[in-house]
Amino acid sequence: MPVDPKGRTEPGFTRHAFICGHERPEGAARPSCGSKGSLDLMRQMKTRVREHTDENIRVQKSGCLDHCEFGPTCVVYPEGVWYGLTSEQSLEALLNHLLTGEVDENQTLKME
Repeated sequence: MPVDPKGRTEPGFTRHAFICGHERPEGAARPSCGSKGSLDLMRQMKTRVREHTDENIRVQKSGCLDHCEFGPTCVVYPEGVWYGLTSEQSLEALLNHLLTGEVDENQTLKME
C-alpha cells in the first residue's frame, strides 16, 4: 500500500480552490481568464495559503469554468462558492475563505 508523502490517511482536502486558467484566442467572442492574469493570481494564492497554514488546502488551475466575463473566476469546494478575482478585496475574501471557511457574501460572484 503506497504511503502519502504528506502523511494523509484519506483522500480529499479541507478546501479546494479551482482558478480558471483558460485561454481563448485573440479576437474570440468571449474573454478568457488566462489573459486576465489568472495563473499569476493562482500562484500568489498558493504561496499565501502556504505562508498562513499547513492545513490540507489545495489551490490549482482549472480548465474553463465558463464564467470568464466575471473573471478571473474561482470556485471553492466543498462549499461550491464562486469568486470573481477582480479586486484586492476579492482576493482577501478568497484567502480568508480558504483559511477559515468563512464566506464574505459581498465578494462572491453575482450574476445579475
